[in-house]
Amino acid sequence: MAPHLNTSAASRLPAARNTTADRLLVAASELMIERNSIDVSLSDIAQKSGINAALVKYHFGNKDGLLLALLARDAATEVTHLEYLLAQPISPTAKLRLHIAGIIKAYYQFPYMNRLIHYLLHESSTEAADEVSKFFVGPLLDFQRRLLAEGVAANEFRKVDPVLFYTSLIGACDHLFFGRHAMSRATGVGPVTDKVCREYIAHMEALIFGGMLVKTRMASSE
Repeated sequence: MAPHLNTSAASRLPAARNTTADRLLVAASELMIERNSIDVSLSDIAQKSGINAALVKYHFGNKDGLLLALLARDAATEVTHLEYLLAQPISPTAKLRLHIAGIIKAYYQFPYMNRLIHYLLHESSTEAADEVSKFFVGPLLDFQRRLLAEGVAANEFRKVDPVLFYTSLIGACDHLFFGRHAMSRATGVGPVTDKVCREYIAHMEALIFGGMLVKTRMASSE
């Protein structure tokens, strides 16, 4: 059985802005980026942050609790922008363009995010998986469902299954920032740079809009 997670820490953290907790999260994030791995120890995080490893238990319950809080922190900006974006007086197509770019940029900024999501959903506890679904998967899928419906109502989008759309966009990000390691061995492609990120945004826009926009909308966008 997985150890108990202090999952309430994930929801309290943005409001509490606890300095010690923040330093532990920053240290964990920096180590994961440096090592291109989420496999970092509590002693590594303690050394990087200059904080006693025992304080991880106090603030987060255990390492998995810290990882959950880190994902909550990193996902918070994108998730909180969803309602704002949906309310903007712009077309559904423009909203979707901004959303695609925002998701890819979030993965670029936090390249370990996809691995954290996989780990917490599939390799940690049921409690952790429920928390990830609550603060990340659920809000994101709900936003996309409403945006797709808005686009259909405006005669801009063809009808698209929201779950398949979510799988397509998030899966595309997942493979770029996780599967690229395997591709680098097979094809010699380099790391994900800012240039690669911009090119990928344009590529995903072309793919998604090419399959979703109604013909009249596609003609006016060309």
